[in-house]
Amino acid sequence: MKRATLLARGCLLAIALGAGMGTAFAVDPATLSDPALQARYVELSHEFKCVVCQDESIADSDAPLAGDLRRQVREMLSAGKSDDDIRNYMVARYGEFILYKPRFSARTAWLWLAPGVLLVIGALVAVRVVRQRSALVDQDTDPVEEEIRP
Repeated sequence: MKRATLLARGCLLAIALGAGMGTAFAVDPATLSDPALQARYVELSHEFKCVVCQDESIADSDAPLAGDLRRQVREMLSAGKSDDDIRNYMVARYGEFILYKPRFSARTAWLWLAPGVLLVIGALVAVRVVRQRSALVDQDTDPVEEEIRP
């Protein structure tokens, strides 16, 4: 009985350590000397998607390519590049896909305008359905079941 308890505790400890290792490797240990540059670095690294993972930012991904992208962002910031210069470089190299918040352009206009257009269409359909149903109520002359009972 004691051996089974020790084995179970050892398994739980291994699982807990293994679960924590994935997030430990995803953290970027590199820091920039200037706190303002470090803040810009953190903000920019959360704006770019990992090209490999596609659902994580490069800051959260432990993919080797995400590490390379983080290094490129750090080097560009250290070289004095502006945030827009870094974004333009990443978009030129990987396309608009890399941005979590795509820019408004002719190619992405549908992405930005579709929610508003669908909302207006939904409101118009709802208004039309309500008007048609209220017209049906006005036309209904049949007695209600409760009125028929003696």
